[in-house]
Amino acid sequence: MKNAMKLSLVSIAAVIGLAGCGLSPSTGTVPAVGPGKIQPVADGQEKSKVTVTSKSFTEQLLLGKITVIALEAAGYDVTDLTNVPGSQPARQLLLSGDASVLWEYTGTAWLTYLGHEEPVDGEKAQWEAVKKDDIPNGIDWGDPAPLNNTYAMAMNEETAKRLGVTKLSELKDVDPKDLTFCVDPEFNSRRDGLTPMLEHYGIDRGAEVPESNIGLYDVGAIYQATADGACNFGEVFTTDGRIKALNLTVLEDDKKYFPSYNAAPAFNGEFLKEHPEVKGIMAQIAPLLTDEVLMELNYQVDVVGREPADVAFEWMVDQGLVSKP
Repeated sequence: MKNAMKLSLVSIAAVIGLAGCGLSPSTGTVPAVGPGKIQPVADGQEKSKVTVTSKSFTEQLLLGKITVIALEAAGYDVTDLTNVPGSQPARQLLLSGDASVLWEYTGTAWLTYLGHEEPVDGEKAQWEAVKKDDIPNGIDWGDPAPLNNTYAMAMNEETAKRLGVTKLSELKDVDPKDLTFCVDPEFNSRRDGLTPMLEHYGIDRGAEVPESNIGLYDVGAIYQATADGACNFGEVFTTDGRIKALNLTVLEDDKKYFPSYNAAPAFNGEFLKEHPEVKGIMAQIAPLLTDEVLMELNYQVDVVGREPADVAFEWMVDQGLVSKP
């Protein structure tokens, strides 16, 4: 979600290409599914059509496949349009009505799509603000999930034991020579990135954290660099499966610096007027999607190498949401 980019010519071309091809469905398939807690709603009538979209990174693929599976169990004729490259193309499909539902992140919508300069404090307040501001755009937001895929700082096992810190507020008590960071170039320079974070927690970049203490890495390389001890504190995303795979310890953001990026289903408003029951189906799923759940599901895909649809289906069966036919 934080990789949301401004709408470029490439993004526009992606949207046009998808629409021009009759919304080419995802090449991935989902297993055959039976009802569970999610029950059919059609009552033998002709199946209603619904199109599910998602962005192309692992967590979004999982959320998209979960939605496809849920709506198939509920008896809809589902077009699987998951795996759209980029945040803006997926958003445009929802705005245009070419997609019916997309799991989106509150912070992304507030800061990127709706153009606000500062996040709203508090997860619930941020969701409420997004929901209200997106109404004129024809987007209706469903209940948010507990999962909050935001920024965090993490340590490897040896560093966690040696320094004994568990919260970001404790960094000010760490010897300056140990305040070494692995971050990506964007986070290093953005207005809600490293420098303001240090200031928020009473640490002076330059005096206490010299530039030589800051290593710049591609986002994907930070996890391994932190695990290998290239720095003591690495920038991570809170639901990334590599946190578990590399046994990293996430520091608590106890003074609430990072914005809220809770996932919630966003619906095309015209579609939802015709099918209001879909919001209720998603409301059965949202409370179950925690940081811990998504970290495990992401781990199964990114580390173990399983297919997102299979991981999503297995989790939904385990939760009793759907069944094997």
